[in-house]
Amino acid sequence: MASREEQIDSLPVHQRPSPRELGRRSEAADNLFKSDKQAAAPNLKPVADTQLEMPPLVTSTLQKQRRVIAAVDAHAASLGLFPGMPLTQAKAMVAGLDARDADPVGDGRELERLALFAVRRWTPTAQVDAPDGLLMDLTGVAHLFGGEKAMARRLIGFCHRIGLDARVAIAGTAGAAHALARYGKERIAICSVQGELEAINRLPVAALRLDDRQRSAAQRLGIERIADLIAMPRAPLGRRFGASLLHRLDQAIGRVGEPLVGIVPFELPQVLRVFAEPIGSAETIARVMANLADDLARTLRERGLGVRLLRLVCERVDKEEQIVTVGTARGTRDIGHMLRLLAMKIETIDPGFGIERMRLLALRSEPLAPTAIDADLGMGEEADIALLVDQIVARLGQGAIYRPTMCESDVPERGVGRIAPLADAMPWPTLWPRPARILLRPERIDHVMAELPDQPPRRFVWRGVAHVVVRADGPERIRGEWWRRRGESYAVRDYFRVENERGERFWVFRRGDGENLRSGDLSWHIHGVFG
Repeated sequence: MASREEQIDSLPVHQRPSPRELGRRSEAADNLFKSDKQAAAPNLKPVADTQLEMPPLVTSTLQKQRRVIAAVDAHAASLGLFPGMPLTQAKAMVAGLDARDADPVGDGRELERLALFAVRRWTPTAQVDAPDGLLMDLTGVAHLFGGEKAMARRLIGFCHRIGLDARVAIAGTAGAAHALARYGKERIAICSVQGELEAINRLPVAALRLDDRQRSAAQRLGIERIADLIAMPRAPLGRRFGASLLHRLDQAIGRVGEPLVGIVPFELPQVLRVFAEPIGSAETIARVMANLADDLARTLRERGLGVRLLRLVCERVDKEEQIVTVGTARGTRDIGHMLRLLAMKIETIDPGFGIERMRLLALRSEPLAPTAIDADLGMGEEADIALLVDQIVARLGQGAIYRPTMCESDVPERGVGRIAPLADAMPWPTLWPRPARILLRPERIDHVMAELPDQPPRRFVWRGVAHVVVRADGPERIRGEWWRRRGESYAVRDYFRVENERGERFWVFRRGDGENLRSGDLSWHIHGVFG
């Protein structure tokens, strides 16, 4: 006799009893949109991750005729590898080890770049702590980032984003911060005020930035921790290890100051004159200007620079400053040229009761290589137009002279820009010629007769004058730039070059494509004049 389940299964689907009548409950189906990572068991590792796992990476350097490890990544460190281990021993321990040559010069360049970024972003004083660290003075800046702990977390997050594994220590001395960052247990270590001695006394002796001889001597004597050094008499320590060990110890605990020499992004070339007696006559000021220009030109020549923006600062006895600023079209260190530009502004200097200091500095400069002179000693070369441009700008202002250039925009009023008079301009395309004169704003024309959708106008009235078109070319369709303004998403202009019966040629356009009203209101405008 068939069982009850077999009898139910033999019935048609519509005749079978419901699950509620059978006493069964429905099981929830799996989510079809669940990712494979979520569906996998938590104790299993996906096969793809195992295949893409990178081998441990180390860098090596030559030390006393043998290769030793200079740095290790997190994977290599988890396998027991550490800096200073012989490379042959590391390869014997780990199969497939990726060993590469260390690049200390490249590491130094990257540290300098990081220090310059720190000066611009975090603190005005930052110093490279070779070979793998950075010292920053956080005095007066930590509160801008939410406190010392929040700033430390932000620094670690930034380093993580650029691929660096960082540790941050904040202390009252550079020596204590160096020791806690490299030998401390915490990823973020913040030392209390005047608590440097207590914070570092359990750290190894190597945390004091000792040399190899001092570390070896301490190891032979069984001195392992900084607390052991502090407990010993200072006089025998100085005789055995040298005065530098005591100096490093005093720097770390704050007994001796350690100044931070911050990295300077760029030091402006400048020269200074201080007078025993104040000066006030125009002739004396001009003579001092000549001396300053000669000294500044020598400084620029030594650094391979040419000045683009020159500033003369005259400090009077009442501490007021008279400032003269002139610019050049291209980098120069010609003494005569600089003096001519400054002499045009000498009448603007008010000496008052006398000038006691004058400073000339290059606010903006650019690399300027030496220029080779031909066999004719430069007598046959053409005159440099930059000298004339600089004199015009010094007299009339920066906006008095410029050069037009094409900009990357199809819209005509955005396709023309201004650049420096000696800069390289981009030429206009020859496929669609542009008028010699483009109006600042397109002007509307009236009484236009034209056939839709793509015929040029037959006649129009502009500024009260009627024009009959005898020749025309077009249309050239220009669409709006939707990424600039939402209103230009469907905007269309159809441009025509037209000529009237008197031979005058104009550049006119119609707003809209003549079919869809969203593209424009079908009004006509004139945008330029040819010839």
